Amino acid sequence: MSKSLTYADAGVDVDKGNKLVDSIKNIAKQTKRPGVIGSIGGFGALFAPNLSEMEKPVLVSSTDGVGTKLKIAFMMDKHDTIGIDLVAMCVNDIAVQGAEPLFFLDYIAMGELKNETATAIITGIAEGCKQARCALIGGETAEMPDVYQKGEYDLAGFAVGAVDDHKIIDGSEIRMGQKIIGIASSGLHSNGYSLVRKICFEVLKLKIDSHIPELGKILGEELITPTKIYSDIILGIIKTHPVCAFAHITGGGINDNIIRVIPKSCKAVMKTGSWEIPPIFTFLQDAGNITDHEMRRTFNNGIGLMAVVPEDSAQPLLEMMNAMDEKAFIVGEIAGRKNDEPQVEWV
Repeated sequence: MSKSLTYADAGVDVDKGNKLVDSIKNIAKQTKRPGVIGSIGGFGALFAPNLSEMEKPVLVSSTDGVGTKLKIAFMMDKHDTIGIDLVAMCVNDIAVQGAEPLFFLDYIAMGELKNETATAIITGIAEGCKQARCALIGGETAEMPDVYQKGEYDLAGFAVGAVDDHKIIDGSEIRMGQKIIGIASSGLHSNGYSLVRKICFEVLKLKIDSHIPELGKILGEELITPTKIYSDIILGIIKTHPVCAFAHITGGGINDNIIRVIPKSCKAVMKTGSWEIPPIFTFLQDAGNITDHEMRRTFNNGIGLMAVVPEDSAQPLLEMMNAMDEKAFIVGEIAGRKNDEPQVEWV
């Protein structure tokens, strides 16, 4: 071969990647918090947490992605909010155990590195980190020709937090008679999108920019709404209210997530109609002829976080949520369970 080949000839532009790193450094600075050492660009990210106020600190970690909600971002060519979803899916999972999020790392893989798109994604990640009060301290951006279709990418994230050992919230204090509080979601969050896309684009033959009268907005606007980040809410609650368990209502919907924190000797008795179900869920259920059972094991149905609290704490917690402009409802209670009974009962 007469021509001297370069990595760029194979579809990987190292110079473009280096320019992106410089942009990321400025974005990451916006999320800086005590403990951050150095800046983006090293071989490993450094963080020195001050855990002196904890008797026995425990690190809590979570990793996750965004799933097929990415397809909505591709269809809309809108990439500045999907990073919020990425952060939310990780930090919500550590916050429900009582942990304060400390830092976050991301992984972005593209078939062809487009700095404008990557910068928009990372701007969203930084916004999510600011909402969670954690630092974006590192990550990886990979350009992988032939692995991803043109204009598409994948995201993954990793969060670390800390909690004092005796303050871990694990459901061990759950007892019969306690109430289940549901705190509203911002919409679909980041779960069930394969079914959402099947209903909207295969069954109904809608376009991403179709106006949906039942929603009062464009379809894409509803579907791209970022996942709510609950870490601040959770940390605020546990400062003043006793909580026996939190459940992040994520993949698996209400049914599969509430049982993750309830002892086998107990069941959650959920009250049908006890909260406001946003229009997107009834729209999807009607259009797809989805059973109530399938809805409850696929979607959050308007409740993104649940808290199990002593009975006498339920009303004060609702009042606190209302004062914070958060919608919250008593959605169920804890009851005893026989061995052959399901752990979730709807009444």
